[in-house]
Amino acid sequence: MKTIKLTIASILLLSATLLVGFNYPHTTSKANNVAQAQKLISEQQFNMLFPMHDKFYNYNSFITAIKQLGYINIKISQRKGQVYQFIRTDKATGKTITVRQDEGWNDANPKTSLSYTIDYGNFCTGKDIQTNKKELAAFFAQIAHETRHGQDGQYNDGLMFTHELNTSLTYISDNDEYPAVKGKKYYGRGPMQLSYNGNYGYASDCIFGDKKILLNNPDLVQTDPVVAFKTAIYFWMTPQGDKPSAHDVMTGKWQPNTDDRAKGRIPGFGMTTNIINGEVECNKGDNMQSMNDRIGFYKHFLKLLGAADNNCACSCGRMKPYAP
Repeated sequence: MKTIKLTIASILLLSATLLVGFNYPHTTSKANNVAQAQKLISEQQFNMLFPMHDKFYNYNSFITAIKQLGYINIKISQRKGQVYQFIRTDKATGKTITVRQDEGWNDANPKTSLSYTIDYGNFCTGKDIQTNKKELAAFFAQIAHETRHGQDGQYNDGLMFTHELNTSLTYISDNDEYPAVKGKKYYGRGPMQLSYNGNYGYASDCIFGDKKILLNNPDLVQTDPVVAFKTAIYFWMTPQGDKPSAHDVMTGKWQPNTDDRAKGRIPGFGMTTNIINGEVECNKGDNMQSMNDRIGFYKHFLKLLGAADNNCACSCGRMKPYAP
């Protein structure tokens, strides 16, 4: 879904402001990869942004998730009739495998193909430091809201819940490619509250190269903090159907077409909320509490990161959501 950019730029250490910005090397040097990931944000900064975070969501797990997933590229191709092929490359080993190829792929007209590549090493990397800071602030704002447990207006309560409170719901839908496993529940887990068997399977294909890992054991997202952060980064970086990725929105790669503009979809933080929970929170006016909580977190983190978004299209109150 994304183009490749394989060098990591940047960082501001915390003094009067916090940092953010980096570039990802496509090197096989594991030590160098670790060092670059740690430059994204320091442990001191992480703890300042999330002072009440659950110990499950620890700094080292976040950095490890960035490092490990940063080695992965996924090329996703679609042919007419929702027929997909996923080709996954591990940049550390150079190994490329086809992890998904739907029935009928070879029979479909290749001229109808749509292809894009996602380089997960581009997470929070952009054209300049300010772009990187805004993207990280937006990512942190969304995961903070999804996992918050505190009082509105303080914005110190993110990364607290590892799963949604109501675990009685199964969140199972018909999906030929990613069928639910008997006895398993696919309720919201992790920083982005990953839910439904289709999303667990899709994420597992991209993250692990094997759909069965999360379909068979969805609890990994709430018991393994590295996996939990990987699912959040995966969701942030990966377009889904007609939805662009939040990464492309915040870095300026996504630009609305005529239909998008007619539906009020424009670049900015509000569009990331539309991607994440548009059906519930968007096109309902500017007084939606949950939407405004996300905006509050975004502005809070921008300030702490020493960044600004003066022309922020923060609200999705007049954006039509995507079809479920």
